[in-house]
Amino acid sequence: MIFIVVKFPVKPEHTEAWPQHVEAFTRATRAEPGNLWFEWSRSLEDPDTYVLVEAFRDGTGEAHVQSDHFRAGLEAMRPLLRRTPDIVSTTIEGADGWNAMGELSVG
Repeated sequence: MIFIVVKFPVKPEHTEAWPQHVEAFTRATRAEPGNLWFEWSRSLEDPDTYVLVEAFRDGTGEAHVQSDHFRAGLEAMRPLLRRTPDIVSTTIEGADGWNAMGELSVG
């Protein structure tokens, strides 16, 4: 599984409308055959930063970054950002999704 977390530092004047600006990109990525999840959150420490957590099946990441909607999404985001986003991208061998947290069992 390819696991990616990206922090997008959005210009304050675009923060509230960010979800609408990335809606087409989000929809298209979630529809990709290899996408496992593609979830946006907003930082509690910096409310002008959106955090994207995404995952893809092994072997499908290249198709994602080569897609038309990926390139269009980046170009749509570029003028809305304060600086280059920070990213962590790694492959997790043998993983294929979320697991229950063993250290905090509820119920």
